[in-house]
Amino acid sequence: MQVHDTIVGLILFFRKKSQKMKHKYQILLLAVVLLGVGFSGNFSLTLRAQSNAQAPKNKPAAKKVDWKLGVALYTFSTASFPEQLAYADSASLKYVEGFVFAKAGKELQDSALFRLSPSGLQHLKKQIADKGLKMESIYIIGGKTVADWKRDFDIAKAFGVKYVTAEPPRNLWNSVDSLAGVYGVKVALHNHWKGNSIYWHPDSLLAALEGHPNFAACPDLGHYPKSGINPILALKKLQGKIIGIHLKDIAEYNNKKIQDVPVGTGVIDFPAVFDELKTQKYKGYIMIERDTKEKPSNLSSVKQTVDFYYKTLAIPR
Repeated sequence: MQVHDTIVGLILFFRKKSQKMKHKYQILLLAVVLLGVGFSGNFSLTLRAQSNAQAPKNKPAAKKVDWKLGVALYTFSTASFPEQLAYADSASLKYVEGFVFAKAGKELQDSALFRLSPSGLQHLKKQIADKGLKMESIYIIGGKTVADWKRDFDIAKAFGVKYVTAEPPRNLWNSVDSLAGVYGVKVALHNHWKGNSIYWHPDSLLAALEGHPNFAACPDLGHYPKSGINPILALKKLQGKIIGIHLKDIAEYNNKKIQDVPVGTGVIDFPAVFDELKTQKYKGYIMIERDTKEKPSNLSSVKQTVDFYYKTLAIPR
């Protein structure tokens, strides 16, 4: 608009002058001035347009998540504990979740963890630290008596975990909750499928939380579809109660006989899962887990899941 107004003003000015003086050179001067102004204006506008077109557009920053990605060592259950740690390290993961019936390794005669002496447990704890890994949770199995559960809580204490993942029987809820209070850890209730676990439905898990302040939830996303439950709806029901998640996928709903598939290749909508966790402002652990035993190991599919996780969330590693 400024260029247009300038040109119009100059035309009116020179028209008056030319009528009075009627000199030809003024007409020539008018043409030169108009061309100069027009060229200058167009050139300026062109540069501005090119500048705007070439200016880099700021991409919206990816939302950060306060989640601790790791792997449940049961994923490598056919290997010994030291080998399991090596697999986790190879997958560039920082957090691991142990399990008390893992083989301790040749140095400890491949004894199950729950049979080790305190010095044996400390030997394994050092291996975790030497790998630069963190084990802040462990899956425990307990048993039919309080003594069985105390044994596993002793193991959890030796490793210094923050919570245990477990499926205590209904008749021991009060005892297990009391033990958790004494040992200063949380019990993250874990689900299997209907007919295999009393925690198969989120409602049954919520019922167990009532009156048990040391209980929390560790939903296994891949087990819900076996019972016809959408994992996202389960997460909604368990909002505010979740401290750990087992990241797992499954090929179809309502089939209890099939095993899991690599995350992102089954029926679970993981972008929606992650969105739900963001909505809940979830802050906790996400443990990749495989039940299927691939040959030679599940390491390849774990790495695939790690790639899927970061790509889907669009966050840096």
